[in-house]
Amino acid sequence: MPDEPEVHGLLAMMLLHDARRDARFRDGDLVLLADQDRSLWNEAQIAEGRAVLARGLALRGRGPYVLQAAIASLHADEPRDWGQIAGLYGELARLTASPVVELNRAVAVAEVEGSEAGLAIVDGLALADFHYLHSTRGELLRRLGRTEEARDAYGRALALVHDDAERRLLERRLAELED
Repeated sequence: MPDEPEVHGLLAMMLLHDARRDARFRDGDLVLLADQDRSLWNEAQIAEGRAVLARGLALRGRGPYVLQAAIASLHADEPRDWGQIAGLYGELARLTASPVVELNRAVAVAEVEGSEAGLAIVDGLALADFHYLHSTRGELLRRLGRTEEARDAYGRALALVHDDAERRLLERRLAELED
């Protein structure tokens, strides 16, 4: 399917995400994107992913895989263009009607417009049993200095998480609020 933009989008997305594989964990602990050692990223794979993405865009691709690949490509930039990321998540949200995509958009919006704007989006999502909603909410509340509410949100995320590395990250976030 050489002329199918979504095929190029999917391959690009896979290449771009996989390029950061070696930086995602340190000593068994999860490392958030902003804290990753970029020297561990596979630059050749990022370049290949961007070339494949360019082909998908040249084929006028605007489907979910092309949009996700474009977002992944922007996350490889330093500094990141959060406005563009938020805009692409907005397009993806309109296309998919996914509350999880909206949660990701909320993170980007918070980077552009502030934590209150991101929190307004998060608080409107029907994802009560999704630990990422609560961990995101906890982070935004922490940034706003609303420590007690942040503790509650992180605690709810901890109650829902099943992955040990994610659990340790949330426990570290809670401990940081105690300091």
